[in-house]
Amino acid sequence: MEVEDGAQLCFPQFPNTSCRKPLSPWPQTVTNVFYSISLITVTLNLLIIISISHFRQLHTPTNILLLSLAVSDLLVGLVLMPAEVLRKTSCWFLGDFVCATYTLLSFNIPSASIGDIVLISVDRYVAICDPLHYTTKVTARRVKFCVCLCWLCSVSYSLHFVKDLPTQTDIDQFCYGECLLNTDSISVFFDLLVTFIVPVTVIIALYLRIFAVAVSQARAMRSHITAVTLQHSVTPKAKKSELKAARNLGVLVLVFLMCFCPYYVVTWVDDNSKTALIKPFILILYFLNSCLNPVIYAFLYPWFRKAVKLIVTLQILQPGSSETNML
Repeated sequence: MEVEDGAQLCFPQFPNTSCRKPLSPWPQTVTNVFYSISLITVTLNLLIIISISHFRQLHTPTNILLLSLAVSDLLVGLVLMPAEVLRKTSCWFLGDFVCATYTLLSFNIPSASIGDIVLISVDRYVAICDPLHYTTKVTARRVKFCVCLCWLCSVSYSLHFVKDLPTQTDIDQFCYGECLLNTDSISVFFDLLVTFIVPVTVIIALYLRIFAVAVSQARAMRSHITAVTLQHSVTPKAKKSELKAARNLGVLVLVFLMCFCPYYVVTWVDDNSKTALIKPFILILYFLNSCLNPVIYAFLYPWFRKAVKLIVTLQILQPGSSETNML
């Protein structure tokens, strides 16, 4: 009997302090899906990062925001997905420091992604609702500052959840062989408020306003009565390209909401047999957002398709390739 009990422990040589191995690890199919999504996510977002970084014509304020989003999505596929599979399928043998680092990143990276989505929404709001002052209000320098501030705030916010880990005593640690984050209900609600409720409210409010302005401008452009007035109007109108960009980024935001909402809903549901069965799939959907973003770019942005072709054929290694016309 002792041998069987020892076989179920992560550290059989320390029976009094060792955690038990996961009783119901994920099926191999779920694990394979995670690893596949992780590989695709890293590959596609790396193409985004190379494209925007290499080609000078793509160094626009909007693309800088997309670059920041691609970096966070890359880290999701490179770090969070493999570590989550390890946590759910086997004992944690990487130690407390790596666990604390993973916990820090698991809050830092998603919150940075959400911050990027908010900044993208603000960028489109200014472009559509105040096009006359867009080039003066939204500059590359200001956008870079906002991106840095977004990541800095994300790191500061995530430190709140790991501040007690370095000072934990042996009494605080239930056992060795697990990487768990013990948070109270107040911290969970605060996280829900900061990383979901407030950002989603801001995003929806901005896009409702963008949608209203876009519809009114579309109606004005179709009107035969105002056809001449539109050409000489004092009131500036958003360009057709800006409206198209708002639509494309609206798809990005919609996919984000579809992927994130189920995860935060399940977080607040009490654990039971039903939620335990769907949680792996909800988590897949949550991480899938990082993989879908580059797919959206591929379908909606011609410059991305052209950039991928130049990267795959190694034409970016040629002198002066950074000056290629991408638009």
